[in-house]
Amino acid sequence: MPKKEKQGIVISDKMDKTIVVKVASYNPHPKYKKIIETNKNYKAHDENNECGIGDTVRIIESKPISGSKRWTLESIVEKAK
Repeated sequence: MPKKEKQGIVISDKMDKTIVVKVASYNPHPKYKKIIETNKNYKAHDENNECGIGDTVRIIESKPISGSKRWTLESIVEKAK
């Protein structure tokens, strides 16, 4: 089974070798059909501490690295301005 990939924005890089990525998903409301944005935060492993707040990144599923880290930084899509 292929590993899951997600793309989101870095909202925190204060921890050592860890970033927090906000991933948005868009789904229609079951009754009213309005598109609703749902956000979820993922902690990802950033080996070289190369990400900053506001960067758009792609993360990939991995084995558990710590108590809450289950994702690894795959690439930086766009640096923050």
